[in-house]
Amino acid sequence: MLAAKILGKECIQVVEEAIPNPRKGEVLIRMKASALCRSDLHRYHGDNLFEDDDNSNITPGHEPCGIVEALGEGVTQVKIGDRVALYLGLGCRQCSHCLKGDIMLCRSFRCIGFAVNGAHADYMTIPEENCLLLPEKMDYITGALATDVGGTLYTACKRLHVDGTKTVVIVGCGPMGSGGILMAKGFGANVIAVDVDEKRLAMARSLGADYIINSSKEDPVKKIKELTEGGADAAIVCAGGTIPLATGLNGVKAKGCVGLIAESQNAAIDPSNQFIRTLVELKGCWYFNRSDWKEIADFIIRKEIPLKKISSHTFNISEATKAFPLFDSGQTQKVVFVWD
Repeated sequence: MLAAKILGKECIQVVEEAIPNPRKGEVLIRMKASALCRSDLHRYHGDNLFEDDDNSNITPGHEPCGIVEALGEGVTQVKIGDRVALYLGLGCRQCSHCLKGDIMLCRSFRCIGFAVNGAHADYMTIPEENCLLLPEKMDYITGALATDVGGTLYTACKRLHVDGTKTVVIVGCGPMGSGGILMAKGFGANVIAVDVDEKRLAMARSLGADYIINSSKEDPVKKIKELTEGGADAAIVCAGGTIPLATGLNGVKAKGCVGLIAESQNAAIDPSNQFIRTLVELKGCWYFNRSDWKEIADFIIRKEIPLKKISSHTFNISEATKAFPLFDSGQTQKVVFVWD
């Protein structure tokens, strides 16, 4: 089989490997779609995203969708031929977080594509409990995007109590922000999209954003407050750094709520003015509870959320050396490896 490997800083190579055999409790997945994520670019640039990353020979890819091809000993939850998306987290299976389905919060959390081989390959093995059955009406690219993008942004909208009475600001209109626009509109919200890139703002408009703001040309907070008579109900920050976070925190009204999606290690905050005197809440939004998958998938189907619209480029896995630098350029939405 073919697998994409990150062999050094900005060094991608497609190699031939043996098809892995599923161990006890595991299944073999024949890949159908595997999306690139900004998190993949941490490894691409030589950085570790998680403390236990093993960058030596691990196949990246944590947004996959495929078909169950073979079963390991003792597998009972899925069968050969099942169409599945894959939950990215591996946990201890015993702690309170794992037992409640919040596997990403487990102290022993490991992520496919970082600690163990991921999905940018023809085949991969994974524990059967990580298999998420696809609805009949969901295609493979949508299935791949429904996990990290769809699931994360659906959960963020729920945590921020988004509904048809709310105005939501999406700060950063890359793939995650675009997913946020689609999900917030699915919940019925009025959406304001903020970015510095005109192409991404045009995309935001096409996805249903009610207003767009180019923050390189006008003060986004001032404009948000003009549009909302004092501030939005909620904001979802999908771009890293102090400025996007400040846009979200300063753009919501008193007692508003901000969801933080973007990875950011050094963003500055102003506790007195952004929290104490406004009663604004800031909530971390990372992935989704394992047991919520059916609810998320049903929402995407029922609301006809067009997640495939944020897949701007598709490649064969043999073209990984082209796909990674293109995605890294910031000139795309989601880049997805696909298989016939």
